Amino acid sequence: MYSNPVNSKPVLSPSLKALARPLLKAQSFISLIWDFIESDFITFAVPNTSFGIFGAFASSILVEGPSSSSLTAAYIIQRLPYVLAFNVSNLLIFDLANQRTPSSVEEDRINKPWRPIPQGKITMDQARRLLLTVIPATLALNYYLGAAQQGVFIAVLSWMYNDLQGGDEAFVREAIIAVAYGLFNSGSLAVATGPEYSLSPRGLVWTVIVSGVILTTMQVQDLKDQEGDRTRGRKTIALYLGEQVSRTSIAFFVCFWSCACAYFWALGPGPFLLIGVTAAIVALRVLFVRSQKADARTWRCWCFWHASLYVLPLLI
Repeated sequence: MYSNPVNSKPVLSPSLKALARPLLKAQSFISLIWDFIESDFITFAVPNTSFGIFGAFASSILVEGPSSSSLTAAYIIQRLPYVLAFNVSNLLIFDLANQRTPSSVEEDRINKPWRPIPQGKITMDQARRLLLTVIPATLALNYYLGAAQQGVFIAVLSWMYNDLQGGDEAFVREAIIAVAYGLFNSGSLAVATGPEYSLSPRGLVWTVIVSGVILTTMQVQDLKDQEGDRTRGRKTIALYLGEQVSRTSIAFFVCFWSCACAYFWALGPGPFLLIGVTAAIVALRVLFVRSQKADARTWRCWCFWHASLYVLPLLI
C-alpha cells in the first residue's frame, strides 16, 4: 500500500487487491442474501428463533426426553446460532422462490422496490440458479441440526405457496403460512433442545395454538400491501372479503387469542398485562388508524404482540 500524492487516498498494490477480491465478493454475496431476507428477518426469523429458545427454557413443559436438567441456560444459549441458522436458511429458500417470479417482481416494484431483483442486483434467472444450490445445502443443514422432517415439509410448502401460486389464493395462503409457522417453530425447538427431545403433548397443543394465531391474524401484514397485491391479482382476505371484514376479524382474533393463551397457561393478572396491553394496541390501531404507513406500524405492533406470546410458558 502507498499514498497517492494527488488525492492522498491509500491505493492497494496489485497483490493486496488480489487478496482483497475474494473478501469483497464474499461481502457482496452476504449483502445480497441479506437483501432477500431483510424484510422477513425481524418479523419471521426472530420470532421463530424466540419460540425455540424460550421453549427450550420451558423444556419441562414443552418437550419430553432425558432429564430437563441437562438443558442448562449455557447449553441453550450455545444453541442460539444453530436455531437462527435453521430459520434463516429455510427462510432464504422461501424468499428466493417468492421474489424470483415475474409477477412477484412486478409486485415488488410497487410494494418493496428496494429488493434485489427490482434494484437490478440479480436477475430472475440468477435467483433461480441460486435456489438450486440453496435448497440441497439447506436440506443438508436441516439434517445436521436434527430438523430434517420440518425442513422437507417447509420446502414443500414453499413450492406450494410460490410455484403453485397458493399464496395468491384466498384462505389457502393463510393455511400454508400457518402450517409453515408450526414447522418453523417445532423445528426451532428441536434444534434448541437437541435430537434426544421431542414435543410433549402440551408442547404440541401450544404449537397448534400458535399456528391458529397465525391462521387468523397474519392477514394484518396484507393491509399495508394492498396496492401491489391488487396489481398482482392476489386474493388476500382484505381484497377478497373486503378491508372492513379483514380489520374487524383481526381485531377480534387478536383479543380472542390473547384470552385463550392466558387461559391455556393459567396466567395471573400481571402476566396477562404483557399480552393484553399489546393486543389492545393492535386491535385499536387496526380498526381506527388507517393508512399505508399506519398499517406498516400496526404490522410491527402485531409482530411484538405475537412474539410476546412465546414468553408465556416461562411465566407460569
